[in-house]
Amino acid sequence: MSVEDTPLPTGQPAVRVTTMPADANPYGDIFGGWLLAQMDMAAGLAAARRARGRAVTIAVEGMKFHRPVFVGDEVSVYADLIKVGTTSMTVAVEAWRRARHSEECYKVTEAKFVFVAIDEARQPRRVPPVEQAQ
Repeated sequence: MSVEDTPLPTGQPAVRVTTMPADANPYGDIFGGWLLAQMDMAAGLAAARRARGRAVTIAVEGMKFHRPVFVGDEVSVYADLIKVGTTSMTVAVEAWRRARHSEECYKVTEAKFVFVAIDEARQPRRVPPVEQAQ
């Protein structure tokens, strides 16, 4: 399946933001680092909720940029927890863009973010079992 054929994710985005000129290069293209930061925030929300506390990013895997994002676009970032280990969690993240005056949405970026739950001393801690996390 090509990126053009990818259906919009179900559910609500974890983050939705309008891109601004300060987020772009002189040509009006949004910086990849800005987009990565939005994705990290969305993934962090999902990880912290599941961990019932602080979780930190330890890896970003398979980052792919499919399309550019422009000043004024609405960016929606979807985050789905796909794996939970003893102390770690993996979150699949997709970023989608919608031009300001359009209804068409396009997937622009995707990656997997790996988080580790940490305690007050910033040391790894166990992710609570599902029955405690919900």
